[in-house]
Amino acid sequence: MICKRRYDGYRTDNDPADPYKTGPQDASRSALANACGTSARPTGRDIAVSIQVSKVGLPLDNKLLASLPRGDFARLIPHLSSIALQQGAVLIEAGDEVDYVYFPHYGMLSLLAVLRDGKAIETATVGREGVVGAMAGLGLYKSLVRVVVQMPTAASKIAATHFRTVVATSDPVSSFAIRYNEVLLSQARITAACNALHSIEARFCRWLLQCADRAASTTVPLTQEFLAEMLGVRRTSVTEVASKVQNAGAITYSRGVIRIIDRAALTRMSCECYETLVEQSATLS
Repeated sequence: MICKRRYDGYRTDNDPADPYKTGPQDASRSALANACGTSARPTGRDIAVSIQVSKVGLPLDNKLLASLPRGDFARLIPHLSSIALQQGAVLIEAGDEVDYVYFPHYGMLSLLAVLRDGKAIETATVGREGVVGAMAGLGLYKSLVRVVVQMPTAASKIAATHFRTVVATSDPVSSFAIRYNEVLLSQARITAACNALHSIEARFCRWLLQCADRAASTTVPLTQEFLAEMLGVRRTSVTEVASKVQNAGAITYSRGVIRIIDRAALTRMSCECYETLVEQSATLS
């Protein structure tokens, strides 16, 4: 089943257009459980690229689940279901209760800090190395961030109530929930410093490298408007930077799809924050 609720951006313009159209569904997934969390609270135009997810994968595709001792994994498996998530879906809204915990198999989820005026900016990303909503197992029942499907994603999900039960009886599961929360806090701190101190070009390159790592692919399906929202800049700024990076031979960009063709060049154009994120994540994981 493909998730239908969409993330409609953080813009506060009055454009009523909604170009999103429901795409064809894969009948083989029709029995899957509803993948969505709470519905989006749209404030602008739809800015996601509509791409069908081709497969959902398996729970052990997630590195945290794969790292568990067999007995602890066995406590989770009866409650896990595999789901496909469409790009742009809002899984959890800031301030809402966390109903499900998500373990991505592939793709990427974005965690966004949301301000009172509705504007938001990305503070962390999660791929198959991590988990979203795990602190619900330790008493944090409400989400402090909005969680958006950044790229077509597949994941295992478990009801927060079942996850709390497992956490209470499994030290390894409790440990990875705490440990990965430290990874997310580290990401948020580095991202805040990066946004304040580094150029848009360096941040753009750092973010593309993060996306490529999470997706395990050199192809990243993102529109310029979506990139602008994630980086907290104007769309025209993204257009200028993307053209510059493309002219340098690091990427190609066409119709909402970015392809990294020279990763070494992209790394050189990025700031130190990318390598810092990788190093700290490895230390904390």
